[in-house]
Amino acid sequence: MPLRLTVRATPKAGRNEIAGRRADGALLVRVTAAPEDGKANAAVCALVSKALGVPKRAVLVVRGETSRDKVLEIDGTDEASVDALGR
Repeated sequence: MPLRLTVRATPKAGRNEIAGRRADGALLVRVTAAPEDGKANAAVCALVSKALGVPKRAVLVVRGETSRDKVLEIDGTDEASVDALGR
């Protein structure tokens, strides 16, 4: 069963990075891609997949495609690995 992760994305940042967690538990993700034609969403998915060591196709945006607040669905990892991101 895929895991869900709440993400706060910042497009057009100076570099690609996972910048920690917000007080509400959302993962802060900064990407250099612009928020046009799905480029920022693809960059967020690629960054999270690399951090977790899963294929890019295992990370999908299931909510918030046009919003900075997103919900990602991740296959092929465990809850402990997802919880460890950004800490």
